[in-house]
Parts: sequence; structure tokens; C-alpha cells
Amino acid sequence: MVIRQRAIQAIDKQERHDAILDAAERLLGRAPDRVASVAEVADEAGLGKGTVYLYFPSKEELLLAVHERAMDSFFADVADAVARPTTVRIEDVMELTWRHIVEPPLVLPLAARCFGLMAHSIPPAAACAFKERMGKRLALVGAGLERQFPQLPAGGGVALLRRSYALMIGLWQMSNATRGDPSSCGAATGGLNSIFVPEPFPVELDRALRALWQGTLDAPADSTPP
Repeated sequence: MVIRQRAIQAIDKQERHDAILDAAERLLGRAPDRVASVAEVADEAGLGKGTVYLYFPSKEELLLAVHERAMDSFFADVADAVARPTTVRIEDVMELTWRHIVEPPLVLPLAARCFGLMAHSIPPAAACAFKERMGKRLALVGAGLERQFPQLPAGGGVALLRRSYALMIGLWQMSNATRGDPSSCGAATGGLNSIFVPEPFPVELDRALRALWQGTLDAPADSTPP
């Protein structure tokens, strides 16, 4: 009976945890440029504000958890793909990247925002715990990539994932920075925007990611270490 009660309690906790993240994600989808308060998230989830605080001490840590859930879904699918006996292609990794990171409208904006949050608004202990969890995911998937692509040196899988993530965030930020008022500096200087982002973001990102992966996998074995 005690074991059953504990199991039920664990399920209830997970359901509340997921409901809070779902609510925060819905609010973020409605207003991507603002961070909803804990009270707003609680109302959206149909829970008390105190309950939300039990799971997430601040709205910033809640946002970080929303981001982590999205990345966990990506890593889980990639880990599953590289663990299969069948050969994984660059195209397979690109498809998962688009499905989990590029196509969902909130993932890249939230990822960019979370970098700033961890530097200024997330308690160091929480930020370190997040990095440790992400590090374990990177290590697992990176090792799988090295099995699938033997030309990668030890640590090369993690390095390739890290560089891919940085490339996605950087290109998204550059693309996002050129949007807005058409009468701003882009138009005033005869098309400055087209210099920074000459193609639509998905096209530019696809080319850059493929170049990174193909160049890394085709590099000589004794080239610069990761």
C-alpha cells in the first residue's frame, strides 16, 4: 500500500510539473516577447501560485525548464536514432533538428533568452544543475555519433553538437535582429539586412549546418582536435 501511494504521488507530481510547463509554454506562445508571472502561469495551469513555487522558485527557472524539456525531446530522439543498428545519415540528424528545434516557434527564441537568464537571473546552483544535466545528454548523444561516424575522434561528437547549437543560436539572433521596422537602418542603407542574412533563416541555417557537418566528417583524422 505504501509503495502504491508513493507511485500515485509520483504520478501526481509529474502531472502537476507537466501542467505548469504546458501553461508556461502556452503563455509564451501568446506573447513571445514577455515573461509571464508565476501568478499568470498558475492561473493558466489551474493551480495555486504556491504550488507553482513548490516546483519552480522563480519564473526564470520555469522558463529554463520549458527550454530543457524541448531539448530533452530532441536529445532523446537523436539518442534513439544513433543507438539503432542501422546507419545514421546527416540527413537524419537534420530532420530531427528541424522537427525539434527549428520548426517549433518557441525553441530558438527561448534558448537565446535562457543564455542571458543563466548569466544574470538563475541562481548559480540551478544553472550548474542544468548544465550538468545537459552535459550528460551531450555526452550520451556525442558518443553515439562517434559510433555512427567513425571518422569523428574521441570527443568529436560532443564538439559537433556544441558547434551546431551555437551556430543555430547565432544565426537565429542575427536573423531576428534584422527584422522589424522596414524604415530602420536596413532600408536606409540600401539593404543592409541582406548582408547579414542574405537568405531566409531556414535556408541559411540549412546550408550552414550541412557545411559544418560535412566539413567536420570529411576533415582529415589528424586535423585540429575538438
